[in-house]
Amino acid sequence: MTEAAAEPGKAHRPKGLRPRAGRAERAVTAAARRIRRLPPPVWDSLLPALLLLNAATTPAPREPALTVALTAALALPLLWRRRAPLAVFGAVVAAAFAQWLLDVQLPADIAVLVALYTAAAHSERRTTLVAGAVVEAGVLLACLRWAPDGAFLTPFVAVTAMTVAAAVLGMNVRTTRAYLAAVEERAAHLEREQQQQARLAVAEERARITREMHDIVTHNLSVMVALADAAGYARQRSPDRADAAMRQISETGRQALTDMRRSLGVLRADEPDAERHPLPGIAQLDALAEQMSAAGLPTALEVHGGHGHLPATAQLTVYRLVQEALTNALKHPPAGTRATVRIRCSAGTVTVDVTDTGPCPPTPAAAPSGHGIPGMRERSAAYGGTLRAGPLPGGGWGVRTRLLLDSAGAVSA
Repeated sequence: MTEAAAEPGKAHRPKGLRPRAGRAERAVTAAARRIRRLPPPVWDSLLPALLLLNAATTPAPREPALTVALTAALALPLLWRRRAPLAVFGAVVAAAFAQWLLDVQLPADIAVLVALYTAAAHSERRTTLVAGAVVEAGVLLACLRWAPDGAFLTPFVAVTAMTVAAAVLGMNVRTTRAYLAAVEERAAHLEREQQQQARLAVAEERARITREMHDIVTHNLSVMVALADAAGYARQRSPDRADAAMRQISETGRQALTDMRRSLGVLRADEPDAERHPLPGIAQLDALAEQMSAAGLPTALEVHGGHGHLPATAQLTVYRLVQEALTNALKHPPAGTRATVRIRCSAGTVTVDVTDTGPCPPTPAAAPSGHGIPGMRERSAAYGGTLRAGPLPGGGWGVRTRLLLDSAGAVSA
């Protein structure tokens, strides 16, 4: 039994037929690609070359030299049609008018339509209309002289239609080119805007992380230093208090590490303290006041109004403002210095007031400096508030601000 009989439904094909067909298809495709990649001057030279070849090889009813010369005058300017479309159009129209005066009909008259198309593709609409009117006048003159008797209308309408088609096609090409240029420009503009927004976002994120790191590191290190000093003083006379201070130092360090991981965006889902340490807010101010009291700055906390409706970012801002103000008050406090924190919450505002009884700086240069107060001003401004920080009339130092929860300028704390 033959192979064809063994496999019904499959026609017998000669060996090697499909590979040869595949190679032929690939060769044709490669040739077409190479042709499409030819530079524009090569394409522009094809029509003049064909017209000159036709004029040189076709018997002419009149002098061959005159036919070749007029064909060259009509066709050769097309080589520069992309670089000087209007000049080429004028040269071709002048050659066509000379041809009409010499009463010579040539196939090279198609160059007039090519020149009109090029002028329409590279000129304004008014210029295109003028060029089309000039060509139409030439069509009228040609039909009046060369149209057969009694058959003027048919060639006139046909050539007029070709003239209009050449002009409209050129205008469409120009419109498409302008549209694509506008789209590319818009895309480039959007890309620049996206890059600028990305840079601004990176700068804003860096500023946010800088503020967070400053508040976390400054506060926790200040508390740890104060607790370490207290543990050193109490080590001989009160070991229990020294042990408590050391445990507080350890807890403060863990809290600082957790806050740093969260602020840097690398807090892992399996972090054991993640569940026990949410974003700090007004509810955590009690623990902050106790921490400051243990570090040597007795702190009283007063919270008026419910804060359950406040956004987490607003509560974080309040917490950081209080934390920074208390940290500034903790630095080198004299004996007996006390601090008071008052928080007033309403439907649309939160007022933060932190005062201490420490001595006022003798000079402005001795006032708290660095990034602390500027950072608090930025946090307050994010919610439309204005922070006031300075000495109090009765002595001590105060920090006060009012956050607008519905402020349009509110951003992430």
